[in-house]
Amino acid sequence: MKSLKIKITALICSAAMALTFSGCGNEIDNSVPLKKTDNSAYSSIVNSDTSSSSVTDESSDTTSSSDTDPSSSSESDSSESAADNSSSESDNKPEPSYKASLLCVGDNLIHDNIYLEAEKKSGQKGKYDFTYAYQHIESYLKGFDVSIINQETVVTDVVPPRSYPTFATPKAVADKVKSLGFNVVSMCNNHVLDAGEAGLQDSLKYWDSLGILHYGAYADQADYDNIKTMEVNGIKFAFVGYMEHTNGLSLPAGSKGVVVKLSEEEKVKAQVQKADKMADVVVVSCHYGTEISNELNNQQKYITPKLVEWGADLIIGTQAHALSTCEYLDKKDGSKAFVFYGLGNFLNTMASKNSVIGLMGKLNVVKDKNSGKISFENVKCVPVISHFEGTSWEGEWTNCTIYPYSKYTDELFAKNYNRIEGFNRAYVDSILKKYVPKQFLSIE
Repeated sequence: MKSLKIKITALICSAAMALTFSGCGNEIDNSVPLKKTDNSAYSSIVNSDTSSSSVTDESSDTTSSSDTDPSSSSESDSSESAADNSSSESDNKPEPSYKASLLCVGDNLIHDNIYLEAEKKSGQKGKYDFTYAYQHIESYLKGFDVSIINQETVVTDVVPPRSYPTFATPKAVADKVKSLGFNVVSMCNNHVLDAGEAGLQDSLKYWDSLGILHYGAYADQADYDNIKTMEVNGIKFAFVGYMEHTNGLSLPAGSKGVVVKLSEEEKVKAQVQKADKMADVVVVSCHYGTEISNELNNQQKYITPKLVEWGADLIIGTQAHALSTCEYLDKKDGSKAFVFYGLGNFLNTMASKNSVIGLMGKLNVVKDKNSGKISFENVKCVPVISHFEGTSWEGEWTNCTIYPYSKYTDELFAKNYNRIEGFNRAYVDSILKKYVPKQFLSIE
């Protein structure tokens, strides 16, 4: 049986966040690692053409020389022939499609219910098999050129796995994220410092080892200054990200790590403008919004158009653990940016009927090869449901997984723990109808 404490953490996470804006955790002192027995902290799809992509650093120093000695004419002829062949090959190289498919999902929030079940399924203490957690959604995640996930919890082994309020997640989650097809990870969230700088640096290094582009938290100033980019089918993407807060935690004096908050407006402006000069598409992840609320707050309304003014093309909102609306916004050059104000949760086990409804954002990015202008086509919001089962608060919660809403049956509704809170199909439909514009909602 799962202890009562574990359930209390989930309930407090749902209820307290709406009041404190703290996001699955209040402002706490992280100087001492939290133990699971410590109760003090708990008292309160679009498939594109065949793609060609690369992650930069770019360097292309090409040198050539020719021997002017007449006695070496055969070598010169050979060089000219090779040059002619190279030119011919270049001429025959197909032109890029200037079209890329993109997927983005919300908070991958790994509560203890999820990793403890994954440990059981592995059959070995200290090992984790997260296959079940994602198996119902996996086919929906394949075939995208750019696939972005917000990893809400740091993946690290510098501290044992732990849950709310200071998360640490087994690195097997990162392995699974990669196998699912995600090639870009946002780390700008309020839990990024939950395991201190050691946990942050360990997590950054692990994403590096997997060859996955990551942004929104940085190893040092040089890493922050080196804006992450990716080129796909003739379209260059740049990725930057900022959070509202970090639950009152901060990096120690002299720390190398770098995170930037949305309130540091001049830093945000400078980096977005820099990214705009480097890339065709500037993707900005914003960890903002009021916890457990679908409504936009003042910060979202204020900073979002500012980001577009500075050069943002696609804004991906996370943090609220509840979905919000989305829309096109006009850019100065006559093109349009697009903003998902809140994708909600991807995978989680929060005891809140509003927090188990999330969105996957899908769209095609198209570049006009003559003007260079970018447009977003076939934008879709695909609803997903986080599922977990339990007959009582005190009992064990099991079958922690995620489904596309189109596959979520009445039988599953009857088993979802949040049915106790009034979670049912009518409720989900009412949320989708109210907050997701009809032209973007796609039940598939």
